[in-house]
Amino acid sequence: MRAARVEKLISAIDIGSSKVSALIAGVTDSGELLVLGTGQRESRGVTRGCIADVEQAELSVRHAVEQAERIAGLNIDRVWVGMSAGGLDSLLAPVEIELGGDRITQEDVDELLQAGRANIQTGGKIALHIQPTLYSLDGVGGVVNPVGLHADRLGVDVHVVLADQSPVRNMDMTVRAAHLDVESLVVGPVATGLACLTAEERELGVALVEFGAAVTNVSVFIGGMLVGLETIQKGGSDITDDIASAFGIRRAQAERLKCFHGSALTSPRDHQEVLDIGPDENGVEAGANAPRITKAQLNAVVCQRVDSIVTEIAQALKTLGFSGPSGHLVVLTGGGAELKGAAEHMQGALGRTVRIGRPSGLASIPEAHSGPAFSTLVGLIHYAASERVDLKSGYDLRVEQMAGTMPGLIERIKRAVRENF
Repeated sequence: MRAARVEKLISAIDIGSSKVSALIAGVTDSGELLVLGTGQRESRGVTRGCIADVEQAELSVRHAVEQAERIAGLNIDRVWVGMSAGGLDSLLAPVEIELGGDRITQEDVDELLQAGRANIQTGGKIALHIQPTLYSLDGVGGVVNPVGLHADRLGVDVHVVLADQSPVRNMDMTVRAAHLDVESLVVGPVATGLACLTAEERELGVALVEFGAAVTNVSVFIGGMLVGLETIQKGGSDITDDIASAFGIRRAQAERLKCFHGSALTSPRDHQEVLDIGPDENGVEAGANAPRITKAQLNAVVCQRVDSIVTEIAQALKTLGFSGPSGHLVVLTGGGAELKGAAEHMQGALGRTVRIGRPSGLASIPEAHSGPAFSTLVGLIHYAASERVDLKSGYDLRVEQMAGTMPGLIERIKRAVRENF
């Protein structure tokens, strides 16, 4: 059997609050995405998903990339970068033009999209993604391709994902300091949705909850596209801090207890199990004066924080209008999804079906990088591999991350429309 030939390389970096991960993949001659190398490093200089120390963060990026390069046996110079924090916001900019009942032409669509661009109010933020949703004819929506149809009025809602300027520029600067060119900054939920949501889920309606170390993003997809986004400044590291504070132990010990024994579900048997605190970050074992912690005590702390986060998730879903027939399924992903019982706890609290979202679609991905914590990283590869803009699914209207590139947006949208229609 002939070995697959790699025709194109794609490299991605996900810079989070707890880890920096890198992935090098190849697009084969058969269109398969093949993992060539992966790397991971503890994240330093990153606070709540934003760069706080460029020098420290740059070292983490460099080490993760070098590890991936060694495994792949090649060097890279360009990367796609995930952006999961930094004042992320989304808005819909409705626009409509008069046609007088004439047959709609491609020029009419171009004019509409230009009007949509002019209608966007960024409020001083940077637009990382701009995508038209489905079109409307005389106020009736749901039209995928209006060209050739007749209408008095042609409209569209343009969905925009924004980020604060400083976090975007700091992220860009950090990656470039590691001697890497930034192909594009991609908003986390946009990438993650490609990795762990099915096309049918995105079409019928689904909420995606990315439970990260320090930030939790709640986004809603319907009609095949991202339609809303809310960010919660809490995550798995807050559970760790609560454990450390409650029992007077070090963070490293608290993290170990959370990962090995923590659960968002409780059991009467938990009262009978006394836990080994384990060594601190320097390898020093807990002494005779170490607190006696039962599993029940540990999980009481865990559940209290999870309850708090789920309450905010429920409020975010309400704000995003995730209700009715399309508001039943929630997909939980990110490192926090690996907490035992997290999905079951959330399902009971939200009254909705909750499943764990794991990344898919990459061949030969290592077991260590196949869990929910790597959904965004894998999604970046999927995003980069989508060379054509698919207005039907609404994902890939790519916009360069810096403000000076905004004039090129309309040309990108025009080209996308022509290629697809």
